[in-house]
Amino acid sequence: MRKFDTKVQHLKYKVLREVARLAWNDTLLDNIMDIPQRIVPGKQPTMRCCVYKERAILGERVKLAMGGDKSNPNVIEVIEIACDECPVGGFEVTNACRGCLAHRCEDVCRFGAISFDQNHVAHIDKSKCKECGACAKVCPYTAIVSRKRPCQNACKVKAISMNEERAATIDNDKCIRCGACVYQCPFGAMMDKSYIVSVIETLKQSQKAEGSKVYAVVAPSIASQFSYAKLGQVICGLKKLGFSQVLEAALGADMVAMAEARELAEKGVLTSSCCPSFVRYIKSAYPDLAKYISHNRSPMAELGKYIKETDPGAKVVFIGPCTSKKAEAQLEEVKPYVDHVLTFQELQALFDSRDMDIASLEECTLDNASGFGRIFARSGGLSEAVVQALSEQGIDFTVKPVICDGIEACRGALLKLGKNVLDGNFIEGMACIGGCIGGAGCLTHGEKNKASVDKYSREASDKSIRDALSTLK
Repeated sequence: MRKFDTKVQHLKYKVLREVARLAWNDTLLDNIMDIPQRIVPGKQPTMRCCVYKERAILGERVKLAMGGDKSNPNVIEVIEIACDECPVGGFEVTNACRGCLAHRCEDVCRFGAISFDQNHVAHIDKSKCKECGACAKVCPYTAIVSRKRPCQNACKVKAISMNEERAATIDNDKCIRCGACVYQCPFGAMMDKSYIVSVIETLKQSQKAEGSKVYAVVAPSIASQFSYAKLGQVICGLKKLGFSQVLEAALGADMVAMAEARELAEKGVLTSSCCPSFVRYIKSAYPDLAKYISHNRSPMAELGKYIKETDPGAKVVFIGPCTSKKAEAQLEEVKPYVDHVLTFQELQALFDSRDMDIASLEECTLDNASGFGRIFARSGGLSEAVVQALSEQGIDFTVKPVICDGIEACRGALLKLGKNVLDGNFIEGMACIGGCIGGAGCLTHGEKNKASVDKYSREASDKSIRDALSTLK
């Protein structure tokens, strides 16, 4: 069964797998230079102009698989030599232009960017064009098209531009670390840094130190991934890798739902704090609205805090669909509780680096959270959980949720909140379409992911949030 959506994901996975294999054997530093040759042996054809360029790019992928540029605070980086196959971008006139007499494109352009040659064919002066799109809208032949790069189309916060070498560049102040550009780039030139080597070292150290535990905290969206195996087999695979215990981040979601419900009732208006990209977006683009952000930690951080307080010597590794969680784990207020973050793609590489066929393993149980905590993984789930939490705590407050599925929906809701015209009192913000099930670090994406998470929710043995939390010490 196919494990990934795209060949780009598969290529990145192969690099991670090879890096992990060498890290397990303590031979990584001695064999770094051999990894590109292993992945692209001989002189076989590649998607690039030649095998040598392909290997050079693979070398850059290896660096990112080992943590990337330490001087760059962003967890998303650009491999510049891989970013040269896309058009420069902007509006262009295609050969569909008929040289018509109307010249509507010229009339509508307020910047004088449209001119015509001796054949009456339109041309756009890039130095004058403001990319408003007015010319494209009025062209009767739809001959003017936008050649925006996939990464720019994917980035809804306009953090990506092109440098003088025609490579993409990221404005770290605008970037919300959602990873949409990572998933959409057809050449894999946008990549998230990996901390897979650090996780392997942590696991190896725990095996040497008696009593040292490494906890895996798995996001509820795991129910929609690894479709070639059963969830219980994935959990057993994690334990076979060396994790002492596997807990559901959904249990942290249960904690957050209870606290967020109380805070909402107290303040009257609130924006959720579970999606770090959404929180970062508010702080960077709408700083005046930061006062509405819930003061609660995310489920990842909340459960990490509980683990560290219960077992002070423990290490915590969060595993989920999200590149932004890697950035969240670096925040000063989260660092004490979460040691490392892996995506599901990286977990697949970990399994395969140990030649582990998880589909052949026995099933281990994972039964920490309520069904309401588990549906945090998809859009709308957080709001449902908050409504349930209010009811279970006997709090008389009517929630009017504004469910934002993707960052563009978040923008619309925040604009209304800023103008005091929002028809609602609780903004559930999710940067990825569909919620966490649409995260850049997923193996696969699609509508079936929502169905899988909803099924996972129904299977929770603890039907109430309070029941789930009663298991905590």
